[in-house]
Amino acid sequence: MADQAKPISPLKNLLAGGFGGMCLVFVGHPLDTVKVRLQTQPPNLPGQPPMYSGTFDCFRKTLMREGIMGLYRGMAAPIIGVTPMFAVCFFGFGLGKKLQQKHPEDVLSYPQLFAAGMLSGVFTTGIMTPGERIKCLLQIQASSGETKYTGALDCAKKLYKEAGIRGIYKGTVLTLMRDVPASGMYFMTYEWLKNIFTPEEKSVNELSVPRILVAGGIAGIFNWAVAIPPDVLKSRFQTAPPGKYPNGFRDVLRELIRNEGITSLYKGFNAVMIRAFPANADIFV
Repeated sequence: MADQAKPISPLKNLLAGGFGGMCLVFVGHPLDTVKVRLQTQPPNLPGQPPMYSGTFDCFRKTLMREGIMGLYRGMAAPIIGVTPMFAVCFFGFGLGKKLQQKHPEDVLSYPQLFAAGMLSGVFTTGIMTPGERIKCLLQIQASSGETKYTGALDCAKKLYKEAGIRGIYKGTVLTLMRDVPASGMYFMTYEWLKNIFTPEEKSVNELSVPRILVAGGIAGIFNWAVAIPPDVLKSRFQTAPPGKYPNGFRDVLRELIRNEGITSLYKGFNAVMIRAFPANADIFV
């Protein structure tokens, strides 16, 4: 394994992660909207076509009916939440590495990097859950034909009025189930690819921008390969009417498998994979 980069201060991780989060939102939000709409569309009735036949059909219909702004619905919530979320994410990863090092120059194994990444997923859940809840509700309301919320702040106010802080944090367990293993995969894959792409007798600090792009993009693909099933459950649960799933994700899982089969856990897969490479490459660059 090539030598790992010298330790970076937590403050630098915080600032770099925050800017990376903003890049991800701008690049990836249109396909995230497509993903959420595919994941939450109702089952088609017998003899009738589905609302969206796939990724490109959803993209086309959203663009035609709502214009370019339709693809950016709900972006205020992730702009507010994803920036500190990614800042905390990189901070948590840096802390996770430090907790496992006896000395700053110690080189961590890939399982240790996976564990450090999982810690970052725990750290981000407190920020990620309300942002995801608000974002998903705003993303689907136009396609449902009902305009209940005028924006992110209005949505947050109404959720709090209806169910208090629990209403805003609905889906916390599913967010943890998605982000903890996915973040571990995300960072471990990135560090592994950096080591592969680093020429012998050179430091990872000297890695070229194109190679960082490729490493970050592929890391995003591996991240979402792990994250997509719990993400489908989370999107369904967070956008469901109050009381629909009294037993949480178990009810969502049972309903999906019973009505739509095991493949329903991979709804939005194409949109996720198309989005994953450019969005995550931007983060690491």
